[in-house]
Amino acid sequence: MTTSASHDQSRFAPGRSSNPSISPKNLLIAVDDSNATIRVLHYVGVLLRETPAVTITLFHVLNPMPRELMEHGGSENPDMEHQLGEQLRKDQLEWMQTEETLEYPILERALERLKETGFPSERVTLKLGYAGDLVDTILDEVRAGGYGTLVITKRSQPDAAHLFSSNVADRLSRELSGVALWVME
Repeated sequence: MTTSASHDQSRFAPGRSSNPSISPKNLLIAVDDSNATIRVLHYVGVLLRETPAVTITLFHVLNPMPRELMEHGGSENPDMEHQLGEQLRKDQLEWMQTEETLEYPILERALERLKETGFPSERVTLKLGYAGDLVDTILDEVRAGGYGTLVITKRSQPDAAHLFSSNVADRLSRELSGVALWVME
C-alpha cells in the first residue's frame, strides 16, 4: 500500500502537473463511510484480486471548507490586509489538517475491507481530496491520475454518511469521457 504522503505530512491530494496515459487497470474508487462503499470494495476486491496489473486508489473527498474560511473581510490598511491574509491562510491550513485527521480513518477502514477480500495492499494507494465541488474534485483526480476506471456508489438520498447521490452519478456520467464509470448501488 502507498499513501499520497507520509503520516506527518499533509495528505491533501493536489492535482498532478502531468497527465499520465490512461490505463484501464488503474482504478479510482471514491469512498465514503457507508455500507454501499463496503459492498463496492468487496465486489471489486473479489473480482480483481487475481489480476496482477490492477492498481486501486481509494479516494475520499474532504468536506467543503466553511464559508468563513474562504475569505477575510479585508482592510484599507495594507499592513492589516497582509495580517488578515496571513491569519486566513493559517486558519485554512489548520482546518485542513484537522479535517484530514478526522477523515483519513475512512480510507484506512476502506483499505482494511479491500484487504479482507485478498486484494494485495501493495497495489493500493490512499488519497484525500479537497472539495469545493465534489464532482469537480473527482473529475480532476481522474484526469490527473490516468485512471481508466472510476468506481462510485449511487445513493438515491444523500445524507451525512453517503456522499454519492444519484445526481453525482448522473453528472459524472455526463462529464466523464474516455474512462469507464462503474456506478454501484
